[in-house]
Amino acid sequence: MSNQSVEILIVDDDPVTCDLLSEVFQQEGYSPTTARSGPEAISLTESQRFDIVLSDIRMQTKIDGLDVLKAIKQQNENTKVILMTAFGSLETAIEAVRQGAFDYISKPFDLDAVTLAVRRALQQQPHDEAHNDLQEEPPDSLEQRSIIGRNPAMLEVYKLIAHVADTRTAVLISGESGTGKELVARAIHLNSSRSDKPFIAINCGALAETLLDSELFGHERGSFTGAIATKKGIFENATGGTVFLDEVSEMSPSLQVKLLRVLQEQEVTRVGTSSPVRVDVRIISASNRDLKEMVAQSQFREDLLYRLNVINIKLPPLRERRDDIPLLVAHFLRKYTRAGQQCTISADVMTKLKSYDWPGNIRELENTIERAVALSRTGMIGARDLAINVSSDAPAQDTEDKIESLFDGLPTFDELERRYLLHVLKVTASNRTQAADILGINRKTLYRMAERFGIEL
Repeated sequence: MSNQSVEILIVDDDPVTCDLLSEVFQQEGYSPTTARSGPEAISLTESQRFDIVLSDIRMQTKIDGLDVLKAIKQQNENTKVILMTAFGSLETAIEAVRQGAFDYISKPFDLDAVTLAVRRALQQQPHDEAHNDLQEEPPDSLEQRSIIGRNPAMLEVYKLIAHVADTRTAVLISGESGTGKELVARAIHLNSSRSDKPFIAINCGALAETLLDSELFGHERGSFTGAIATKKGIFENATGGTVFLDEVSEMSPSLQVKLLRVLQEQEVTRVGTSSPVRVDVRIISASNRDLKEMVAQSQFREDLLYRLNVINIKLPPLRERRDDIPLLVAHFLRKYTRAGQQCTISADVMTKLKSYDWPGNIRELENTIERAVALSRTGMIGARDLAINVSSDAPAQDTEDKIESLFDGLPTFDELERRYLLHVLKVTASNRTQAADILGINRKTLYRMAERFGIEL
């Protein structure tokens, strides 16, 4: 199929985005068409065939990008739909994948990433049924909203969760302590066909080897001192469901061998017997250590790593997704504010929270907000309510220096406006919606302002 015969529909209520993508795809040799609303897009797809539909999710009409996706898939299952959003969430990613979206791209987007997604979509076979096993509606009890974040790195995590949830594939979640690895494991389980079966989590580094052996694999009566009755292990108790092995790197070599057998044969052998017991479990594991490095140092079995690491989900540390901190803070404020209590946070404190590196990641942030809510006497959280290491991390002098740098060389008002725009785009990681909100303008004005100063959005 030549590029000239490829019909692409671009759906976005932002005319600048429509014009930009239309120009890009014309330069690539495609035939683009634009629609400024969900109803217009659906009307166009009823009268014209499109190979690719590239649609924003959140639009000002009642019919949004997910509605467009559903309508298009009903009309022609082979049309590839790529969704774009500046308001990503796990719930939206799950719904997009279940409804058959080919890809899910965060805004502001990299144009190269968009064109690459289109090329990948065109390379797929017309009757690709990769998503057919994901069509069931998610259970009402899903707790997926507990994963907070709109950072592009988190959108990639959401996409992986959505794609691997309803499979038996082993998943290894890597990331620093406190980044939310168990939340991701639970989200995978809750979005799978195993969601009505047990989810059992265990920290492999918290128990001695003999106790961990008994907890995981069970034991027979009399197999050791204190074994007064036969006990099923976690793998047996979780049959039909999911076992989450946190800090799997801390397993001893002998337990690594037994775990490998569970992965290969789906059977366990209780302590004190040689008779295996069949189990049916999906294993999700996690580690904050580099398992490949441990393999190189002969501290972890290479064959076990291959079995555990079929799909790898890497969680970014909080310092690499600072734009998500206000969302997380708002979530924890709601969580720890008592009924009838009002609690807000001052702008200078939010600046301190966003500038701190958070070595303990989300867990440390949550503890900090819980403490601040408990200590706040006025309902407005100030610097004195924060842990000392946070409030002292961003000295006033540093803030003053940054402000002074805006005035270097006594700039004109135009130059000062340009510098401030660049500063806001940097703080918001070029999120155009957030930047416009901070500047007190709409997105159209933001685009015109950026164009006037020669700034690419």
